[in-house]
Amino acid sequence: MKIGYSFWGFLGNGITDTPDGGRSHRRPLIDALLDRGHEIVFLQANRDLIEAGDDLGNAYAFHSGTPDIDVLFLEWRWAIDGRNTTPCGTEGHTCDLHRQTELVTWYTVRLGTPTVIWDKDRQLRPDSVWRRIRQTTVCEAALEPTAGAHRLLFPVDDRLLDEADPIVLAKKPRDLVLGYVGNQYDRDEHFDRFFASAATRFDHLVGGKWTKTDRWPHVRFLGRLPFEAVHAVYGRSLATVLMLPERYAVVGQMTQRIFEAVLAGCLPLTPADILHADRFVPKELIVSSGSEVIERLAHLQRIAGTQQHADLIAACLDRLDPFRLSRQVDALEAVLDTAASPVNVERGAA
Repeated sequence: MKIGYSFWGFLGNGITDTPDGGRSHRRPLIDALLDRGHEIVFLQANRDLIEAGDDLGNAYAFHSGTPDIDVLFLEWRWAIDGRNTTPCGTEGHTCDLHRQTELVTWYTVRLGTPTVIWDKDRQLRPDSVWRRIRQTTVCEAALEPTAGAHRLLFPVDDRLLDEADPIVLAKKPRDLVLGYVGNQYDRDEHFDRFFASAATRFDHLVGGKWTKTDRWPHVRFLGRLPFEAVHAVYGRSLATVLMLPERYAVVGQMTQRIFEAVLAGCLPLTPADILHADRFVPKELIVSSGSEVIERLAHLQRIAGTQQHADLIAACLDRLDPFRLSRQVDALEAVLDTAASPVNVERGAA
């Protein structure tokens, strides 16, 4: 089918000064859909070209209007004061929300086009009208999605999982005990409990946008890093801590940080208050306090490079199986097929 795809981000490395976790998984998902015979037209601005100067050539199609499509697929955008709520042309304005509004008004409301919303950031209210309209289907990247929503996890390329060698990763020299790359957004509670105290004991670094750090003067914050530097940081680090906003933790929504770390051989210590933590990592890596983080890191230092270390990496790789790209494309195709079925389309137009 022909899919109109709306996302605000990049397919390539993009630029450093921007939040876009989707860079780790968006392009593999899109390429897999193309390989399965779907046609995709991107309906937001080509930020790779406009902002990063990255010409992707003829591999992908962008359209600034309202082309004929079978299904509208939205990586959901929401109001961010001072950024996309300001008038067009205002300094710092981004037009992602205005464009999304234009798309849903034309396709979803006016034409009754089947619409799939991927609420990747859990910003769509449980009582949102978009959850009730017949022609819309909501997907969430959670193990326990909101009632009525479908599960669509952040995908990791099968090839990367199949080629990862736990023994090679375990033997890789690592000059950092603890590393993390990600932005501060709503992670202060986890950071305080699980990372900050360990940072007093071990060599560490934190990459990403952290603007309120006065309470942690001992932590080494590097600021935002280029996207391609993420793997290098985790490749230097023995372990990380998977810190989540509460709205993610309570439904078991794990971000792409887990496979960014594990594929580099960086062991992900996981707070016990994350729902289904034992489905993300082996029990040896689940922690309930900062003191447990310190104890586990000391243990990991002792076993670094051994078969026990490699076995832990292997167990983490095994638990990434639900995130496999092939599984998530199957899940998305099932949603698309249902959303675009003649019965649903007729109901949506009724």
